[in-house]
Amino acid sequence: MARLFDVRRVIGGLFVLYGVIVTLIGILDGPSELEKAQGVRINLWMGLGMLAFGLLMLLWLRLNPPPPLEEADEDREI
Repeated sequence: MARLFDVRRVIGGLFVLYGVIVTLIGILDGPSELEKAQGVRINLWMGLGMLAFGLLMLLWLRLNPPPPLEEADEDREI
């Protein structure tokens, strides 16, 4: 259960999801959006940055997983 709710998984997943969405918006930007951003495809660059950060968080989780929870021994005396 601890692995399911690890903060790295939640943050990584959300950044990957939002990174994909913002990257697609950046690819589909029209001339008026480029003019507002002074010719810089800011949505594309920010989307790629968010995507990279999310993937790094998920890679960190994969390379350094949380330790397994110890099972409670019911036979132990108090």
